[in-house]
Amino acid sequence: MLKRVGGKSILYVMAADPEYGDYLRARVNPLICGIGPVESAVAVTKALSETRPDLLVSMGSGGSRVLEQGKVYQASSVSYRDMDASPLGFAKGQTPLTELPIEIPMELQIKGVESARLSTGASIVSGDHYDTVDAEMVDMESFAILRACMTFDVPMIGLRGISDGAKELKKLEDWTQYLHVVDENLAAAVDLLEEQVA
Repeated sequence: MLKRVGGKSILYVMAADPEYGDYLRARVNPLICGIGPVESAVAVTKALSETRPDLLVSMGSGGSRVLEQGKVYQASSVSYRDMDASPLGFAKGQTPLTELPIEIPMELQIKGVESARLSTGASIVSGDHYDTVDAEMVDMESFAILRACMTFDVPMIGLRGISDGAKELKKLEDWTQYLHVVDENLAAAVDLLEEQVA
């Protein structure tokens, strides 16, 4: 699964096979970690305990009602929208009894790829649910993967192609209908990243 680029090893991680289209298949062999924070945390923690890449790239689809559908953005920060210990006096999104900020900045950035704030959670965001999210885009894995990377001291880049959000999701096809566009645009972002790494 590790790809060598310019003397560096890169581990690409994706949640689900439907996101892994022909353009990406021609470039990378990712770890398919499963959907949601729990599945992705388990799979990535296991992988990083067995091998230590120079860089991990978490990529796939995401939702947004304010960003361009089909376009790929990199995460400028990642937050965990499910965390809510506010009855105990903590700010919503703050993990209690840790020094983690509510938004964890993503230090590594790909030149030439637009960035946006990313919020991770275990639920799909659609329609009015976006009103409760303090970020431009959403996914279900990146915060968990980032925490695994932090534990093993592995740098991470987060890439999300916006597959949905302009309209309310009603069925599976509302998510999958633009995945071929996301696939092509993610592949272009991978090419750009690997040029810069090399």
